Amino acid sequence: MLSFFKDYKYFGIALLILSIIIISIFYNILKVDKALPIYQPANVNYELVDSSLIDKRKYHTISDFNLINQNGEIITEKNYENKIYVADFFFTTCQTICPIMTNHMYQIQNQTLNDDEVLLLSYTVTPEIDSVPVLKKYAKDKGVIDKKWNLVTGDKKQIYDLARKSYLAVKTSGAGDAYDMIHTENFMLIDKKRQIRGYYDGTKTEDIERLLEDIKTLKKEYQ
Repeated sequence: MLSFFKDYKYFGIALLILSIIIISIFYNILKVDKALPIYQPANVNYELVDSSLIDKRKYHTISDFNLINQNGEIITEKNYENKIYVADFFFTTCQTICPIMTNHMYQIQNQTLNDDEVLLLSYTVTPEIDSVPVLKKYAKDKGVIDKKWNLVTGDKKQIYDLARKSYLAVKTSGAGDAYDMIHTENFMLIDKKRQIRGYYDGTKTEDIERLLEDIKTLKKEYQ
């Protein structure tokens, strides 16, 4: 009996190795990266969505816009045409979550610096305060690279509508004028069709890591 097992020992080892190789091949063939979801107003927190869109379940995209960046240049949706980008809402005088969010956006900037397919876009929610010179100083202080990251200001109603009707990203303040906003910690991942493909907590390191991985996943859709 012992001699029987001895005779077939090497055969068994070879069969085990072959089985592992075959299983690995099949795993890699069958393994398919899960596509990122496409977010619609109906499946986002209703507090972040304009009441006119709460029941919308398909075909949602980011609207056209026309704003001014930290260099006094007009920035429109054309600057982001055929690009993947990360968007957020902030204001320069914010001392709570904004510094953390800006530092994390800076991290994303550096991680994607040599990738021309990926850009960043930050909208101020206090355009009456955040003029072009203010944004320019803020950009310089925070290490913003102009070719990669636009900080934009402009018409408050337009920014409010973008936040509530396009990015589905901020809450209404309930005070002040009709277009006052309470910005949130949300980062949004936008694809080349101007669709929302992900929401992330811009204050959490683990969410930033997930966002960077999701950018890689999204890029594969265009390969």
